[in-house]
Amino acid sequence: MDKDRMEGSAKQAKGTVKEAVGKVTGDAKLETEGKADKAAGKVQNAMGGAKDAIRNAAKH
Repeated sequence: MDKDRMEGSAKQAKGTVKEAVGKVTGDAKLETEGKADKAAGKVQNAMGGAKDAIRNAAKH
């Protein structure tokens, strides 16, 4: 598994927590930061998946 996939998953989890805390506390800024972290994590995770696919294709 690519490093980007692991970091991306961690960012998504962090973003989910921030977003939930922001909703519960009524902190719109924190909620927005959480959404942004989730989106960035998804992109990073996808990049890692592409790198894995390229590596696997090169092996065959």
